[in-house]
Amino acid sequence: MSQPLPEPADLFEEAPCGLLVTALDGTILKVNATFCGWVGFAREELVGLKRVQDLFTMGGRIFHQTHWAPALQLQGSLAEVKFEVRHRDGQGIPMILNARRRKREEGEFDEIAAFVAEDRNRYERELMSARKKADALLQAERDTQHLLRDRALFAEQMVGIVSHDLRNPLSAILMGIQLLGRTEGERQVRVLGHVRNSAERAQRLIEELLDFTQSRIGQGLSVKPGATDLHAIAAQAIDELMLAYPATRIVHLQSGPGACIADTDRLAQLIGNLVSNAVAYGHRGTPVTVRSQIDGPKATVVVHNEGDPIPPDMLATVFEPMVRGATEGSSARSVGLGLFIVNEIAKAHGGAMEVTSSSVGGTVFTLQFPTHHQRAE
Repeated sequence: MSQPLPEPADLFEEAPCGLLVTALDGTILKVNATFCGWVGFAREELVGLKRVQDLFTMGGRIFHQTHWAPALQLQGSLAEVKFEVRHRDGQGIPMILNARRRKREEGEFDEIAAFVAEDRNRYERELMSARKKADALLQAERDTQHLLRDRALFAEQMVGIVSHDLRNPLSAILMGIQLLGRTEGERQVRVLGHVRNSAERAQRLIEELLDFTQSRIGQGLSVKPGATDLHAIAAQAIDELMLAYPATRIVHLQSGPGACIADTDRLAQLIGNLVSNAVAYGHRGTPVTVRSQIDGPKATVVVHNEGDPIPPDMLATVFEPMVRGATEGSSARSVGLGLFIVNEIAKAHGGAMEVTSSSVGGTVFTLQFPTHHQRAE
Protein backbone atom coordinates (compact mmCIF):
# COMPACT_ATOMS: atom_id res chain seq x y z
CA MET A 1 0.00 0.00 0.00
CA SER A 2 1.59 3.29 -1.13
CA GLN A 3 2.14 6.17 1.27
CA PRO A 4 -0.04 9.24 0.69
CA LEU A 5 1.86 12.13 -0.88
CA PRO A 6 1.98 15.55 0.81
CA GLU A 7 -0.52 18.09 -0.38
CA PRO A 8 0.83 20.73 -2.78
CA ALA A 9 0.18 23.43 -0.19
CA ASP A 10 2.29 21.51 2.34
CA LEU A 11 5.04 21.03 -0.23
CA PHE A 12 5.11 24.81 -0.79
CA GLU A 13 5.08 25.69 2.90
CA GLU A 14 7.62 23.13 4.05
CA ALA A 15 9.91 23.05 1.03
CA PRO A 16 13.65 22.81 1.88
CA CYS A 17 14.12 26.21 0.26
CA GLY A 18 12.50 29.59 0.53
CA LEU A 19 9.77 30.20 -2.03
CA LEU A 20 8.35 33.61 -2.87
CA VAL A 21 6.01 35.10 -5.44
CA THR A 22 6.42 38.84 -6.01
CA ALA A 23 4.95 41.56 -8.14
CA LEU A 24 7.20 43.04 -10.84
CA ASP A 25 8.23 45.81 -8.45
CA GLY A 26 9.37 43.21 -5.89
CA THR A 27 6.39 43.40 -3.54
CA ILE A 28 6.00 40.04 -1.78
CA LEU A 29 2.64 38.48 -2.66
CA LYS A 30 3.23 34.98 -1.35
CA VAL A 31 5.94 33.41 0.79
CA ASN A 32 6.42 30.01 2.40
CA ALA A 33 7.05 29.19 6.06
CA THR A 34 10.65 28.12 5.37
CA PHE A 35 11.66 31.59 4.19
CA CYS A 36 9.73 33.27 7.01
CA GLY A 37 11.55 31.12 9.55
CA TRP A 38 14.94 31.97 8.05
CA VAL A 39 14.41 35.73 8.14
CA GLY A 40 12.50 35.88 11.43
CA PHE A 41 9.39 37.61 10.04
CA ALA A 42 5.82 36.43 10.26
CA ARG A 43 4.05 36.00 6.95
CA GLU A 44 1.71 38.88 7.79
CA GLU A 45 4.72 41.20 8.15
CA LEU A 46 5.94 40.44 4.65
CA VAL A 47 3.02 39.84 2.30
CA GLY A 48 1.88 43.09 0.72
CA LEU A 49 4.07 45.14 3.07
CA LYS A 50 7.65 44.50 1.99
CA ARG A 51 9.48 44.13 -1.28
CA VAL A 52 12.04 41.38 -1.59
CA GLN A 53 14.78 43.99 -2.12
CA ASP A 54 13.87 45.59 1.23
CA LEU A 55 15.43 42.54 2.86
CA PHE A 56 18.76 43.03 1.07
CA THR A 57 21.77 45.05 2.17
CA MET A 58 22.40 48.39 0.49
CA GLY A 59 24.77 46.76 -1.99
CA GLY A 60 22.14 44.12 -2.73
CA ARG A 61 19.47 46.76 -3.34
CA ILE A 62 21.72 48.55 -5.81
CA PHE A 63 22.47 45.26 -7.57
CA HIS A 64 18.75 44.44 -7.65
CA GLN A 65 18.00 47.75 -9.33
CA THR A 66 20.89 47.76 -11.80
CA HIS A 67 21.14 44.07 -12.69
CA TRP A 68 18.42 41.84 -11.24
CA ALA A 69 15.34 43.75 -12.46
CA PRO A 70 16.74 44.57 -15.96
CA ALA A 71 17.90 40.96 -16.46
CA LEU A 72 14.49 39.55 -15.54
CA GLN A 73 12.89 42.05 -17.90
CA LEU A 74 15.17 41.05 -20.78
CA GLN A 75 15.69 37.30 -20.38
CA GLY A 76 12.91 36.27 -18.01
CA SER A 77 15.09 34.34 -15.54
CA LEU A 78 18.15 34.50 -13.28
CA ALA A 79 20.12 31.66 -11.69
CA GLU A 80 22.39 31.44 -8.64
CA VAL A 81 22.61 35.11 -7.73
CA LYS A 82 24.11 35.62 -4.29
CA PHE A 83 22.58 38.16 -1.90
CA GLU A 84 22.97 38.85 1.77
CA VAL A 85 19.46 38.85 3.25
CA ARG A 86 18.91 40.67 6.53
CA HIS A 87 17.32 38.77 9.40
CA ARG A 88 14.82 40.64 11.54
CA ASP A 89 17.58 41.16 14.16
CA GLY A 90 19.90 42.68 11.55
CA GLN A 91 22.14 39.67 11.10
CA GLY A 92 23.14 38.90 7.51
CA ILE A 93 22.21 35.57 5.94
CA PRO A 94 24.01 34.63 2.69
CA MET A 95 21.47 33.26 0.19
CA ILE A 96 21.51 32.05 -3.38
CA LEU A 97 18.43 33.18 -5.33
CA ASN A 98 16.93 31.81 -8.53
CA ALA A 99 14.10 33.70 -10.22
CA ARG A 100 11.75 33.27 -13.15
CA ARG A 101 9.16 35.64 -14.57
CA ARG A 102 5.82 34.04 -15.44
CA LYS A 103 2.66 35.28 -17.13
CA ARG A 104 -0.58 33.89 -15.81
CA GLU A 105 -4.23 34.74 -16.18
CA GLU A 106 -4.04 36.73 -12.98
CA GLY A 107 -1.10 38.78 -14.26
CA GLU A 108 2.68 38.73 -14.50
CA PHE A 109 4.73 37.65 -11.46
CA ASP A 110 8.26 36.76 -10.40
CA GLU A 111 8.74 33.38 -8.75
CA ILE A 112 11.84 33.16 -6.52
CA ALA A 113 13.56 30.18 -4.88
CA ALA A 114 16.06 31.00 -2.11
CA PHE A 115 18.74 28.73 -0.59
CA VAL A 116 20.80 29.48 2.51
CA ALA A 117 24.45 29.44 1.48
CA GLU A 118 26.33 29.39 4.81
CA ASP A 119 28.45 26.40 3.80
CA ARG A 120 29.14 27.90 0.40
CA ASN A 121 29.95 31.24 1.98
CA ARG A 122 32.34 29.56 4.40
CA TYR A 123 33.94 27.67 1.54
CA GLU A 124 34.36 30.88 -0.45
CA ARG A 125 35.97 32.60 2.53
CA GLU A 126 38.35 29.67 3.00
CA LEU A 127 39.08 29.67 -0.72
CA MET A 128 39.76 33.39 -0.65
CA SER A 129 42.01 32.98 2.38
CA ALA A 130 43.89 30.17 0.66
CA ARG A 131 44.24 32.31 -2.46
CA LYS A 132 45.61 35.22 -0.43
CA LYS A 133 48.13 32.89 1.21
CA ALA A 134 49.10 31.52 -2.20
CA ASP A 135 49.47 35.06 -3.55
CA ALA A 136 51.61 35.97 -0.54
CA LEU A 137 53.82 32.92 -1.09
CA LEU A 138 54.09 33.76 -4.79
CA GLN A 139 55.05 37.35 -3.96
CA ALA A 140 57.60 36.11 -1.45
CA GLU A 141 59.03 33.81 -4.12
CA ARG A 142 59.19 36.73 -6.57
CA ASP A 143 60.89 38.89 -3.93
CA THR A 144 63.40 36.11 -3.32
CA GLN A 145 64.09 35.78 -7.04
CA HIS A 146 64.45 39.55 -7.29
CA LEU A 147 66.88 39.52 -4.36
CA LEU A 148 68.87 36.70 -5.96
CA ARG A 149 69.07 38.66 -9.21
CA ASP A 150 70.23 41.71 -7.27
CA ARG A 151 72.87 39.66 -5.50
CA ALA A 152 74.00 38.17 -8.81
CA LEU A 153 74.20 41.64 -10.36
CA PHE A 154 76.04 42.87 -7.26
CA ALA A 155 78.59 40.07 -7.57
CA GLU A 156 78.97 40.76 -11.30
CA GLN A 157 79.55 44.46 -10.60
CA MET A 158 82.14 43.65 -7.94
CA VAL A 159 84.03 41.39 -10.31
CA GLY A 160 83.95 44.09 -12.99
CA ILE A 161 85.15 46.79 -10.60
CA VAL A 162 87.95 44.71 -9.12
CA SER A 163 89.16 43.49 -12.51
CA HIS A 164 88.93 46.86 -14.26
CA ASP A 165 89.45 49.67 -11.75
CA LEU A 166 92.10 47.99 -9.62
CA ARG A 167 94.01 46.74 -12.63
CA ASN A 168 95.40 50.14 -13.59
CA PRO A 169 96.87 51.21 -10.22
CA LEU A 170 98.23 47.73 -9.51
CA SER A 171 99.84 47.62 -12.96
CA ALA A 172 101.41 51.02 -12.27
CA ILE A 173 102.73 49.77 -8.93
CA LEU A 174 104.31 46.68 -10.51
CA MET A 175 105.82 48.69 -13.32
CA GLY A 176 107.13 51.26 -10.84
CA ILE A 177 108.80 48.52 -8.80
CA GLN A 178 110.55 47.28 -11.93
CA LEU A 179 111.70 50.79 -12.83
CA LEU A 180 113.03 51.42 -9.32
CA GLY A 181 115.53 48.64 -9.86
CA ARG A 182 116.94 50.42 -12.91
CA THR A 183 116.76 54.09 -11.83
CA GLU A 184 118.30 56.34 -9.23
CA GLY A 185 118.32 59.91 -8.01
CA GLU A 186 115.58 62.36 -8.98
CA ARG A 187 113.91 59.97 -11.38
CA GLN A 188 113.66 57.38 -8.63
CA VAL A 189 111.84 59.92 -6.44
CA ARG A 190 109.34 60.58 -9.23
CA VAL A 191 108.76 56.86 -9.73
CA LEU A 192 108.23 56.44 -5.98
CA GLY A 193 105.64 59.23 -6.09
CA HIS A 194 103.76 57.44 -8.87
CA VAL A 195 103.90 54.17 -6.96
CA ARG A 196 102.60 55.86 -3.81
CA ASN A 197 99.74 57.54 -5.71
CA SER A 198 98.78 54.26 -7.38
CA ALA A 199 98.86 52.41 -4.07
CA GLU A 200 96.70 55.10 -2.44
CA ARG A 201 94.23 54.91 -5.32
CA ALA A 202 94.04 51.13 -4.99
CA GLN A 203 93.50 51.52 -1.23
CA ARG A 204 90.69 54.05 -1.81
CA LEU A 205 89.01 51.71 -4.29
CA ILE A 206 89.16 48.83 -1.83
CA GLU A 207 87.74 51.00 0.97
CA GLU A 208 84.92 52.13 -1.29
CA LEU A 209 84.15 48.52 -2.21
CA LEU A 210 84.06 47.54 1.45
CA ASP A 211 81.74 50.44 2.28
CA PHE A 212 79.53 49.58 -0.69
CA THR A 213 79.34 45.93 0.29
CA GLN A 214 78.45 46.84 3.87
CA SER A 215 75.69 49.24 2.81
CA ARG A 216 74.17 46.85 0.26
CA ILE A 217 74.16 43.54 2.13
CA GLY A 218 74.61 44.71 5.71
CA GLN A 219 72.66 47.08 7.94
CA GLY A 220 73.81 50.24 6.21
CA LEU A 221 77.05 52.12 6.54
CA SER A 222 78.51 51.94 10.06
CA VAL A 223 79.13 55.18 11.94
CA LYS A 224 80.47 55.97 15.40
CA PRO A 225 78.87 59.29 16.36
CA GLY A 226 80.36 61.38 19.12
CA ALA A 227 80.84 64.98 20.20
CA THR A 228 82.92 66.78 17.60
CA ASP A 229 83.38 70.10 15.79
CA LEU A 230 82.07 70.38 12.24
CA HIS A 231 84.32 73.29 11.33
CA ALA A 232 87.42 71.51 12.61
CA ILE A 233 86.52 68.37 10.62
CA ALA A 234 86.10 70.43 7.44
CA ALA A 235 89.32 72.39 8.03
CA GLN A 236 91.43 69.27 8.59
CA ALA A 237 89.91 67.49 5.59
CA ILE A 238 90.59 70.53 3.40
CA ASP A 239 94.21 70.74 4.58
CA GLU A 240 94.76 67.16 3.44
CA LEU A 241 92.90 67.73 0.18
CA MET A 242 95.03 70.76 -0.68
CA LEU A 243 98.08 68.49 -0.55
CA ALA A 244 96.36 66.03 -2.89
CA TYR A 245 95.18 68.79 -5.27
CA PRO A 246 97.87 71.52 -5.16
CA ALA A 247 96.66 73.04 -8.43
CA THR A 248 93.14 73.70 -7.09
CA ARG A 249 92.24 76.48 -4.67
CA ILE A 250 89.93 75.11 -1.98
CA VAL A 251 88.10 77.77 0.04
CA HIS A 252 86.61 77.03 3.45
CA LEU A 253 83.75 79.18 4.77
CA GLN A 254 82.24 78.56 8.20
CA SER A 255 79.21 79.89 10.03
CA GLY A 256 77.82 79.42 13.53
CA PRO A 257 79.19 77.26 16.35
CA GLY A 258 80.78 73.99 15.27
CA ALA A 259 79.65 71.60 18.03
CA CYS A 260 77.62 68.59 16.84
CA ILE A 261 77.23 64.84 17.24
CA ALA A 262 78.76 63.04 14.27
CA ASP A 263 81.33 60.50 13.10
CA THR A 264 84.47 62.56 12.49
CA ASP A 265 86.09 60.12 10.08
CA ARG A 266 82.91 59.59 8.06
CA LEU A 267 82.25 63.33 7.68
CA ALA A 268 85.86 63.82 6.59
CA GLN A 269 85.32 61.00 4.08
CA LEU A 270 82.15 62.69 2.83
CA ILE A 271 83.90 66.03 2.37
CA GLY A 272 86.84 64.30 0.67
CA ASN A 273 84.57 62.51 -1.81
CA LEU A 274 82.63 65.69 -2.61
CA VAL A 275 85.76 67.80 -3.07
CA SER A 276 87.42 65.10 -5.21
CA ASN A 277 84.27 65.03 -7.34
CA ALA A 278 84.30 68.85 -7.57
CA VAL A 279 87.95 68.89 -8.63
CA ALA A 280 87.39 66.15 -11.22
CA TYR A 281 84.41 67.83 -12.89
CA GLY A 282 85.05 71.52 -12.20
CA HIS A 283 86.65 73.88 -14.67
CA ARG A 284 90.42 74.04 -14.30
CA GLY A 285 91.58 77.18 -12.52
CA THR A 286 88.27 77.74 -10.70
CA PRO A 287 88.03 77.33 -6.90
CA VAL A 288 86.16 74.71 -4.96
CA THR A 289 84.22 76.15 -2.02
CA VAL A 290 83.38 74.20 1.13
CA ARG A 291 80.95 75.74 3.61
CA SER A 292 80.34 74.29 7.07
CA GLN A 293 77.46 75.74 9.07
CA ILE A 294 75.62 75.08 12.33
CA ASP A 295 72.22 76.75 12.61
CA GLY A 296 70.39 75.68 15.75
CA PRO A 297 69.52 71.97 15.48
CA LYS A 298 70.67 71.73 11.88
CA ALA A 299 74.18 71.14 10.53
CA THR A 300 75.03 71.85 6.90
CA VAL A 301 77.98 71.07 4.64
CA VAL A 302 78.00 72.57 1.14
CA VAL A 303 80.54 71.87 -1.63
CA HIS A 304 80.41 74.08 -4.72
CA ASN A 305 82.34 74.01 -7.98
CA GLU A 306 82.12 75.79 -11.30
CA GLY A 307 81.91 73.56 -14.32
CA ASP A 308 79.66 72.02 -16.94
CA PRO A 309 76.25 71.32 -15.39
CA ILE A 310 75.22 67.76 -14.65
CA PRO A 311 72.66 66.64 -17.29
CA PRO A 312 69.10 66.53 -15.87
CA ASP A 313 68.69 62.81 -16.59
CA MET A 314 71.92 62.06 -14.71
CA LEU A 315 71.02 64.42 -11.86
CA ALA A 316 68.20 62.10 -10.79
CA THR A 317 70.57 59.11 -10.41
CA VAL A 318 73.77 60.83 -9.29
CA PHE A 319 73.70 59.13 -5.85
CA GLU A 320 73.11 55.63 -7.22
CA PRO A 321 76.02 53.16 -7.28
CA MET A 322 78.03 52.55 -10.44
CA VAL A 323 77.01 55.92 -11.92
CA ARG A 324 80.00 57.64 -13.54
CA GLY A 325 79.70 61.32 -14.31
CA ALA A 326 82.48 61.44 -16.87
CA THR A 327 81.79 61.21 -20.54
CA GLU A 328 83.59 58.75 -22.78
CA GLY A 329 87.25 59.61 -23.08
CA SER A 330 87.26 61.99 -20.13
CA SER A 331 90.17 61.88 -17.74
CA ALA A 332 87.81 62.25 -14.79
CA ARG A 333 87.04 58.61 -14.02
CA SER A 334 86.11 56.86 -10.81
CA VAL A 335 84.76 53.59 -9.59
CA GLY A 336 81.31 55.15 -9.46
CA LEU A 337 80.78 54.69 -5.71
CA GLY A 338 81.93 58.02 -4.25
CA LEU A 339 78.59 59.83 -4.32
CA PHE A 340 76.70 56.68 -3.35
CA ILE A 341 78.85 56.43 -0.22
CA VAL A 342 78.36 60.16 0.43
CA ASN A 343 74.60 59.56 0.41
CA GLU A 344 74.94 56.55 2.72
CA ILE A 345 77.01 58.61 5.19
CA ALA A 346 74.31 61.30 5.14
CA LYS A 347 71.58 58.73 5.87
CA ALA A 348 73.67 57.16 8.65
CA HIS A 349 73.70 60.61 10.33
CA GLY A 350 69.94 60.99 10.00
CA GLY A 351 70.43 63.50 7.21
CA ALA A 352 70.01 63.81 3.46
CA MET A 353 71.92 64.92 0.39
CA GLU A 354 70.71 67.38 -2.22
CA VAL A 355 72.31 68.46 -5.49
CA THR A 356 71.66 71.32 -7.89
CA SER A 357 73.57 72.02 -11.08
CA SER A 358 73.33 74.77 -13.69
CA SER A 359 75.63 76.63 -16.04
CA VAL A 360 75.08 79.84 -14.07
CA GLY A 361 75.21 78.65 -10.45
CA GLY A 362 77.61 75.75 -10.90
CA THR A 363 77.20 72.42 -9.11
CA VAL A 364 76.26 72.42 -5.42
CA PHE A 365 76.13 69.34 -3.18
CA THR A 366 74.45 69.98 0.18
CA LEU A 367 74.42 67.76 3.27
CA GLN A 368 72.00 68.53 6.08
CA PHE A 369 71.77 66.51 9.28
CA PRO A 370 70.61 67.06 12.87
CA THR A 371 73.39 68.29 15.13
CA HIS A 372 72.50 65.85 17.94
CA HIS A 373 71.49 62.77 15.96
CA GLN A 374 72.51 59.47 17.56
CA ARG A 375 72.10 56.51 15.26
CA ALA A 376 70.06 53.68 16.82
CA GLU A 377 71.97 50.47 17.23
